[in-house]
Amino acid sequence: MNPERIVREARRWIGTPYRHQAAALGAGADCLGLLRGVWRELYGREVAVIPPYAADWRHGTGGAALEAAARRHLVAAGPEPQAGDVILLRLMRHHPPRHCAIMVTKDRFIHAQEHLGVVEMALGESWAQRIAGVYRFP
Repeated sequence: MNPERIVREARRWIGTPYRHQAAALGAGADCLGLLRGVWRELYGREVAVIPPYAADWRHGTGGAALEAAARRHLVAAGPEPQAGDVILLRLMRHHPPRHCAIMVTKDRFIHAQEHLGVVEMALGESWAQRIAGVYRFP
């Protein structure tokens, strides 16, 4: 998939408010909703049926559903993320990744964050240390 097209689509989502489990451009999205929305634009369909998940799922210690889905639907890449890549991030040390984002350059990414919505920001050291996987759209 063309990285420029992925970045262009991800940037369209900037300013979309944060809404748990939502995936609607301009209306609301969480981090997974952002990925789902970009996937829909790229492929013309939903990636998969997403079961409901709790708003505090990212704090849990349960399985690695996000990582398993990435392995199932995306292509492993890396280790250095590039524009258009999907990164999985650990929010807590020694826990499975519970957050995802789309790289727009080698040092900037777009993600959906509570209280901020969909934003583009620098991949500073604190975020870079949390990267648990790098994937590409097929």
